[in-house]
This record gives sequence, C-alpha cells and structure tokens, in this order.
Amino acid sequence: MDYKQSGVDIDAGNDVVRRIRLLARDTFTPAVLSDIGSFGGLFRLGGAAAPDPVLVGSADGVGTKLRVAFMTGMHRTIGADLVNHCVNDILVQGAEPLFFLDYLATGRLEPDIALQVVEGLAAACRENGCALLGGETAEMPGFYADGEYDVAGFIVGAVSRERLIDGRDIHPGDVLVGLPSAGLHTNGYSLARRIAFEVTGLKADSWVDELQATIGEAFLVPHRSYLSIVRPILGTRLIKGVAHITGGGISENLPRVLPDGAEAMIDRSAWQVPTIFRWLQRSGAVPEDDMWRTFNMGIGLILACGAPAVDDLLERLRRAGEPNACVIGEVRAGSGRVVYRG
Repeated sequence: MDYKQSGVDIDAGNDVVRRIRLLARDTFTPAVLSDIGSFGGLFRLGGAAAPDPVLVGSADGVGTKLRVAFMTGMHRTIGADLVNHCVNDILVQGAEPLFFLDYLATGRLEPDIALQVVEGLAAACRENGCALLGGETAEMPGFYADGEYDVAGFIVGAVSRERLIDGRDIHPGDVLVGLPSAGLHTNGYSLARRIAFEVTGLKADSWVDELQATIGEAFLVPHRSYLSIVRPILGTRLIKGVAHITGGGISENLPRVLPDGAEAMIDRSAWQVPTIFRWLQRSGAVPEDDMWRTFNMGIGLILACGAPAVDDLLERLRRAGEPNACVIGEVRAGSGRVVYRG
C-alpha cells in the first residue's frame, strides 16, 4: 500500500494549498513578511500597532453550525462565521485584528469544500483588515465521517495599553447599549437543530413562511462582525466595557465584564426579538429562561457607557452605520447576575 491508498492524497492536498495561497495573498498587509507554505507566518509588529501595544489573542470554532453546512452543502459562510466571531472576541477589549490562522481537519480532503471554507475565511479577513497569515489543512482518514470536517480559528490583535477596555470603570448607573445580531450567529445550534430537524421534522431545504427562507438558509446567516461599527469609537473613551453575546446568551456573557458588586438589568421590551428565535421557542416549547441562556435573542454586542455619554455614543454608532443600536438596560449594585424585566 501507499499513502494515497490509506486515505491521504498528498497531491490533492498540495493543489489545495496552492489555491489557498492565492486566496490568502489577497489578505496580506505590508506587515506580512512570509508566504503561505512557510513553517511559521511572519508578521512585523512595528507600525501595525499603536504605542505601548498589548497583543490580544483568541481561538474559537463554529460549533454544531457545521452540521447545517454539511446538510446544505453550503460552506462559504462558515469561514466568515469563524473570522467574525474571533474578531468580535478581541474587539471586546478594544483590539483591532492583525492576523488570523485557521485549522481545517477532515477525514478525506474534498478540495471544493476546503476551498469554499477558505474563500469565506479570506473574504472576511479582507473585510476586517486582517491578514490570513497561515493555517493547517489536516487529512485524517477514519477520524471524521465522509463529507465532514472541523475548523478552528486563531486571531491576534493589538490595542494601546491606554485604550484597553477591561470593564473595571463600570459603575452602577452606567447604561447598556445593544447592537443587533444577524441571527443565531454561531451559538445555540445543538438546540436549534434538534427543534428544526427532529421535533418539527424539517429538512434543510424546507421553506418556512414565517422566516421567508428555508430553514437551512435561516440557520446559515453569517455571524456579524462589529469592528467597522465600533472602531470609530474605540479612541473616545465613551466605552467602559463590551460583551460579545455568544454561547450562554446575555445571561452568561454580560456578567463576564461586570466588576465586583455590580449586576445588569436588561429591559427585554427595548428591542424586538427577531422572528427566528420566537419560531424556535414556539416550535420547541422552550422555556423563556432557557431561550435567554442559550441564544443571543437579537443582541450580538453590548456596550457599557456612562449615562451622560449615551446620546453621544448612540449618535456615533448611527454615523458608523448602525441605526438600530439602542439602550437595553443599566448597571446597578448587585451580585454579578443579569436581571430581566419587560
């Protein structure tokens, strides 16, 4: 036997890497000093960050949203999900992305699928001004089912130490401003898939009138990046803390940025919860508390600011392209939890 007969096609892998190299080069910034294919990616920090820079790193995946991609054969949005999720995770601390790395593992390399994923990665990196510096494509026969893969992303960004956002200046009386999500983003899919495909018996291509889309299309709406909206405000000191609303919803993520002795009050009547969440709740008979601990419920990012500055913040967000930002609650003295009203 040779390696190809055992399930690993080196020639196919090399061809994929060659085509990935072309996609990645389109994302390179002047700070990139290496090419795809090196053992390590080179990035010159020099002028890429402000004085006294702090590097901020994060790693994540897209969870069981991948199952929906497998069911639909649509893989380009997965790359955007991964990049945007990671960009938001470091934006929370005021960092702007420098470079991104990916890890794609599969049982048998399907070049078209791998390239769809990387096309999504590269497009999102370009949109976020982030270099796709390198990555790994691993072919692991017998480890993944045919047609399946897993993908993870690793991001590094930078922020001036004086502009670092860490939530320590949040105090009772501060206001919480919510930015809308685009849908489920990359969290809650284990429950969402069970409701859609087991409880209601839908197929990925089943049309849902209430959603004006197939369920597969509704589930694959990409995770939104908030960088372009928040970037113009990062140097203003208007923002005291930021929470990216991912797995665990507002209930679990907002407390991560609150200082000791503070809690958050969220007014659920301040915005209209998107149809997709109410459809899931009704179709699966999901308790209200579970909805708020599982999904983002229409709010993808929360900004904390002083009450006197909230009108200025909202105006700046509108000028940056987010007209639907709104006050959704406030910080008050308490034990670090999220309390809902409305």
